[in-house]
Amino acid sequence: MYPEPARHAPAEQAVEVHQPTPLPPAVMAPAPLVAVQPGAVPAVASIVLPDGRVVTGYALNPAQPEPLTAKPPVSRTAVNVALGGVGFLAVCGGLLLLTTFITALTALITQLITLAAVIFGGWIAMQIFGTTGHRSGGTTVNIRKAVIKRSHFHG
Repeated sequence: MYPEPARHAPAEQAVEVHQPTPLPPAVMAPAPLVAVQPGAVPAVASIVLPDGRVVTGYALNPAQPEPLTAKPPVSRTAVNVALGGVGFLAVCGGLLLLTTFITALTALITQLITLAAVIFGGWIAMQIFGTTGHRSGGTTVNIRKAVIKRSHFHG
């Protein structure tokens, strides 16, 4: 590929110049044309090198980092935990009210049963120990002067 340098005596080897061999251009298929909006074509930049050559190409803008999204002052996890706590407190309060209601209902039913027993028991006592002289049905036994002799009742 490269030409071999000439062999000289050591005194002449102080300065040695190598000329690069140009590579043949690669045969390539033409690039397809892509329709570009008129305002989207970037500007072409040209640079003059110190040896006088001009290099022309598109100016590349440096990649801009994506803008950081503003973080909310409170994290979403903290908000979710707080809402869960509020829901738990609401459920506990509801359960407390439910147990209170059940306790009050049980006490009311107990008092009604006790009241019914007292009223019904009083009515039965009045029937048995009542002072009314006339009763329908039943046997009346008046014991005044009873004499008990030898386990027999004589009245």
